[in-house]
Amino acid sequence: MDSSPPTANPTQTPSPPLTELYSQVHLKTEGEKLLIILPKPGQREPINEWMELEQGLKHCLKRSEPFWSADTPVHLIVEDRLLDTRQLQILAQILQESQLQLKTIQTSRRQTAVAAATSGYSVEQQPITQTYAAHSMQKQILPAEPLYLKMTVRSGVEIRHPGTVIIQGDVNPGGTIIADGDILIWGCLRGVAHAGATGNSECTIMALRMEPTQLRIADVVARAPSISPAQFEPEVAFITPEGIRIDQAYNFPKTHSFNSEMGGWK
Repeated sequence: MDSSPPTANPTQTPSPPLTELYSQVHLKTEGEKLLIILPKPGQREPINEWMELEQGLKHCLKRSEPFWSADTPVHLIVEDRLLDTRQLQILAQILQESQLQLKTIQTSRRQTAVAAATSGYSVEQQPITQTYAAHSMQKQILPAEPLYLKMTVRSGVEIRHPGTVIIQGDVNPGGTIIADGDILIWGCLRGVAHAGATGNSECTIMALRMEPTQLRIADVVARAPSISPAQFEPEVAFITPEGIRIDQAYNFPKTHSFNSEMGGWK
């Protein structure tokens, strides 16, 4: 009879102790909000890692002194972790049990950004960085793909994206869209839209119905006319040397051209 002890499966990655998971979840205050930084995804099975993440977050919140006040807003930093709407709801429930309110998701994954926005949370999508020439450890920011959302952006929700944002739905008053690229609203724009947020004055804002609270392109700001037009049609907002102008979206690329020397469309 073989009495040798059983050997461990070399392909099975042991789960880290709960104290290690606790130390990988970081809490940080920033003004009136609480930043919670989740650990980067590991190499274990997704279902096991998700269960460990849940336990690690619960353990972190219980072990931390309640230095926050009731209903403190939480800015959850998940980076490149992939989360769906169900998982976001679970995280929100865990936070709510500690008298915390999940408000904003910061992610570099488009799927997570869509899930968060669909669930009604504000979103900050970070650009993906890729390392080139490992010996020099130089990083280059990759162009972001357009963010497509089929939803109504309600009051209090803010969407940030390092590229173009396309919304199939309305942007209500109090809702905010901030994009480094263009903004296209296939619906009514009644909130705030800021295109070219990093300074690109060539960017435009288009909406099927333009009734914004505020328009911003690059560092130029404009408000909507106090009198609404008798008939609405698709319109586009763009920068000219005189400031932000609004014109019919029909044939805009054919009738207008961007002059880099003037810093605006003509």
